[in-house]
Amino acid sequence: MTQALQTSRRDLRERRRESRERSLLSYLGSAAMTVILVVVLAIAAAAIVVPALTGSTALTVLTSSMTPNLPPGTLIVVRPTDPDDIHPGDVVTYQLRSDEPEVVTHRVIQRTALADGQLIFITQGDANPMPDETPVQEVQIRGTLWYAVPYLGWVSAWLTGPWKTWAIPLAAFLLFGYALVLVLSHVRDRRRS
Repeated sequence: MTQALQTSRRDLRERRRESRERSLLSYLGSAAMTVILVVVLAIAAAAIVVPALTGSTALTVLTSSMTPNLPPGTLIVVRPTDPDDIHPGDVVTYQLRSDEPEVVTHRVIQRTALADGQLIFITQGDANPMPDETPVQEVQIRGTLWYAVPYLGWVSAWLTGPWKTWAIPLAAFLLFGYALVLVLSHVRDRRRS
């Protein structure tokens, strides 16, 4: 009888230890998923929500003309700016030709007022040895650089292609599915205890 009692106590201790280990792993998994979810939400806010709420535009740097500060793949957010508030040193995004979507993001190195009061800007890429050939007129300017997030531009460019229709819902489904598995496993472990 004493040996059976000792075996029973040993089994009970072993089950409690296993339960604590499962609980610890469950908590670690939950914490990891929470961190991942917060990071994903912060990235979504920086890339989608903030620009939408402020009338800004999120763009992806595609060339190396602004390295090392804005290497290719950087997501930049450009906010509308009055040309009077643009000065040398500011990074501006401007259209190459009116009514065409192609834009360039370079640094203003000189600002000049013409006789009629119109401002023109001389720009240059940080990595370029010479200023841009054509001065930028006020009407070409889309805005100034507000903030940049390295590497996120590649993700944004990838998700705006044909993958967008299924990649975002799939990612959301997987994240919420994993969260549901963690919650159900936690509830199951509590019931067992």
